[in-house]
Amino acid sequence: MKTYCSLLAGLIAVTLSVVDRAQTPAPAGAGTGALAVTSIASPAGEDSESPQLTVAADRAILSWLENTDKGTTLKFASWKSGGWSSARNVVANDALVVNAADVPAVRALADGTLAAAWLEANATAPDNDEAYDLRVAWSRDDGASWSAATNPHHDKTATQHGFASLFDAPGGGLGIVWLDGRATHGDKGDMALRGTTFGTDGKQRSEVVIDSRVCECCPTSVAATGEGPIVAFRNRSPQEIRDIYVSRLAAGRWTAPVAVHNDGWRISACPVNGPAISARDRSVAVAWFTAQDDNGRAFVAFSRDGGRTFGAPVRVDDVNALGRVQVALLEDGSAAVGWVEFSEKKSTFRVRRVEPGGTRSPGVDVADMAGTRYPRIARVGSDLLLAWTDAPPRGASHVRTARVAIP
Repeated sequence: MKTYCSLLAGLIAVTLSVVDRAQTPAPAGAGTGALAVTSIASPAGEDSESPQLTVAADRAILSWLENTDKGTTLKFASWKSGGWSSARNVVANDALVVNAADVPAVRALADGTLAAAWLEANATAPDNDEAYDLRVAWSRDDGASWSAATNPHHDKTATQHGFASLFDAPGGGLGIVWLDGRATHGDKGDMALRGTTFGTDGKQRSEVVIDSRVCECCPTSVAATGEGPIVAFRNRSPQEIRDIYVSRLAAGRWTAPVAVHNDGWRISACPVNGPAISARDRSVAVAWFTAQDDNGRAFVAFSRDGGRTFGAPVRVDDVNALGRVQVALLEDGSAAVGWVEFSEKKSTFRVRRVEPGGTRSPGVDVADMAGTRYPRIARVGSDLLLAWTDAPPRGASHVRTARVAIP
């Protein structure tokens, strides 16, 4: 196991700056009841971390990394009949990279195949924390066995390849986007957002550049609209403006990226704080963090035209946000949004319901948060699933889970 913990200077700087200023948003609207969060037994064992939730059709999958005396293992479980299935293994080896923000994922594809993606230290530069590769494998027997792993990138550079998001490729197979550092050299060069697809036969199609200059280590997020996949990511302008952009996969090509909102956040280092996106038909919701003017805030914005344009942002947090946002669209067009709030010298994972017009339900505390860990939210049917890493001051960390019954 290699623990990746560089590129956090920007996040630390943001955390120190946002605690001194607060901007109180509008109060929660009348008639919007608080979400009721219920803890559920987690399938993850002790010394587990790096949770991820994916949903395809009516199947939700929780994945995580679990550490033992024998090493680190990528595991997963499925949500079935109001509880988690028993855990199954994907891969275990000493090269697995553990990173609180850049986590593995397991996703069910339309034909029932499972796809998994994870990080491994670059074999040519095992002592370089900035050099790691993205690995992908498939299972056609529900995780009992897995194919040999492959890289979706083929540049063979000892640079960063990660922050991947998986999706169903149009026409069948696996789609994947990731941050690619092949053009970087130390502190020089630009990180790019790249994408590719694999057919149902596992063969890779062309690899393309979606955006040639993006923030170096902010997670990506992909959702499926009725018109095709859409990816949300943090862009990086020549003036170091790092706002949230989206690109759509239409007619086999990724569209020119457009801003969700022009925050104008200028920051000289990566904040390790990516957006989240959710979609249903032509409705899209994007949640994100910004600290423009040194105020840490979380927002969500809605689109009704498949992500081509977005309405005015709605403030999500109550006092100060540290970000690490999550979002899930609900049947009525509102969205459940999760974020990490910083108030009274404590970081808390919170959730609330937000309507496109700005009405918000009361925020609900889910768990205390420590470090840079990302909580997760996903909707499956009438359930909203939550996952996070409980990291006590003493003892091993543990991936916890909860659910919200959606009214």
